Amino acid sequence: MCELIDAIRKRDPAQPTFFEVLFAYNGFHAVCLHRMNNALWKLGLKALARFSANITRILTGIEIHPEATIGRRFFIDHGTGVVIGQTSVIGDDVTIYHGVTLGGVGRSGQVDGKRHPTLENGAMVGAGAQVLGDITIGEKAKVGANSVVTFDVPAGATALGIPARIIGGDDRARAYGMPSRQEMEDITSTIDCVMREMSKIKKELSIPDDDDCAADTAAARKKR
Repeated sequence: MCELIDAIRKRDPAQPTFFEVLFAYNGFHAVCLHRMNNALWKLGLKALARFSANITRILTGIEIHPEATIGRRFFIDHGTGVVIGQTSVIGDDVTIYHGVTLGGVGRSGQVDGKRHPTLENGAMVGAGAQVLGDITIGEKAKVGANSVVTFDVPAGATALGIPARIIGGDDRARAYGMPSRQEMEDITSTIDCVMREMSKIKKELSIPDDDDCAADTAAARKKR
């Protein structure tokens, strides 16, 4: 328990005190209670484990299936709305934020076997992200906020978007798995180029240009 509290204090930018984490962090409470629920499940007391897990969900706003495997120093930041499925496997030093789902993809007839993701050591999943199916988020990989990931993410890479795509390694990633400033500039330049080419094509085909769209684009460029 003390190891987990120390890890949370080091990784949370708010720099909470020991007692703040102990009494006021629902992510900490959920992980500690899951240890008990998981032990009950392994003893074969599945109904009791599920009942206790449901009480944990009511108290913390975090739903963790008692069979889920969770490693050391697992930090759920803020936590409300987190759902961790039955066959999820979470390594050491993993961080996830509020609203994250580690879920299945609902394939018809699939009951047994692994249905949920594996998060390897040091992985990070941003707020609101959905990580679905029997996939692996590699060591120190990142999933951007609100992304939907249904494929393996290599170690050290960052996945972002709906559906997610790989946008680069740790050297190009922000804290929430967002793209770097350079990548955003690249995207903006690409969009500008596409719009210029569309304007040329419209002129060649004698199609009236959309003045409102052009005006909005010009205004946006001035703001940048």
